[in-house]
Amino acid sequence: MIVWIFRVVALLGTPVLTWLTISKDLKGVAFGVLIGLVIIGVEYVFENVSLFSLIIGIIGGVAGIIVSKLLDYTVFQIDNDVFSAMWLKYNIIIRYALALLGMIVSIRKIPEIDDLDKNILSLGRRSGKNMKVLDISAILDGRVLDICDTHFITGGMITPRFVVQELHTLAESGEPTNKAKGRRGLDILARLQESRDIPFRVIDREIKDMSDNQMKLVTIARELGASIVTTDFTINKLAALENVTVLNINDLTIALKPVVLPGEETQVFVMKEGKEKEQGVGYLDDGTMIVIEDGRDYIGKKVDATVQSILQTSQGRIIFTRVKGRAAQDGPKQP
Repeated sequence: MIVWIFRVVALLGTPVLTWLTISKDLKGVAFGVLIGLVIIGVEYVFENVSLFSLIIGIIGGVAGIIVSKLLDYTVFQIDNDVFSAMWLKYNIIIRYALALLGMIVSIRKIPEIDDLDKNILSLGRRSGKNMKVLDISAILDGRVLDICDTHFITGGMITPRFVVQELHTLAESGEPTNKAKGRRGLDILARLQESRDIPFRVIDREIKDMSDNQMKLVTIARELGASIVTTDFTINKLAALENVTVLNINDLTIALKPVVLPGEETQVFVMKEGKEKEQGVGYLDDGTMIVIEDGRDYIGKKVDATVQSILQTSQGRIIFTRVKGRAAQDGPKQP
């Protein structure tokens, strides 16, 4: 609606302005209508041009004018009357040509900005600002947001455009679970973009001779000298083959599990019965199972327990405890 208001003002307001300021006759009105049509035509052309291309074109045009000024100064320093006279004669055309050439060249070179990104990111890596590449599994997992909030990750984060497209495809899926995952992933990216602690951006980098997105991700990380943040076992192995550093969130979770030793005391909420008689079962905040001997009577309550032993299994750790004071009160059990 606002565009049409602008066009009406340009088409009707300009003739009125020229009639009042230039010529109060039909020629002034016609001149105003012509100017209004030119304004609308320029607006229509710019409507189909991206803002980024427009800004790059303006920068290129300004650069062309600056070059023409430098050439003017050079000609002036040469101090040759014939050459100076010829230069002044064609000066307008030369400036016009350089400005136009600057605009065209800068716009045509826009696709190469990705290579400039690569150089900038590599420079950042050399100066100690390590980049992290997010894959789709880490985005869908969501814990990367909490990790960023703790300031344990330094440098910047990036993700390729094709990962965002994967998330969009999931978000548009007819299957409810995939749809929810895709929308959650896009929301995670939006929140990362708003974060002031960790710089984040989506890069338009594509590997045309590869169809597998996982290999593309590993290749991009290798080219940029970046690390990959993931929870995917396959990405882990592919990156290891390409000598790319992987930051696996699952490995971080295991490493951050609280360390408890036999004899230490801990507070645990007894949730349910255990497999053995009189046992109760609870969990730490990280999901570690705690078996409480003689804890059946305390189901639904918090108890202070003493660690007896720790068992490491393929599913994780199991901590065996006894309600504090029970061992002393009960004494050794008779065989």
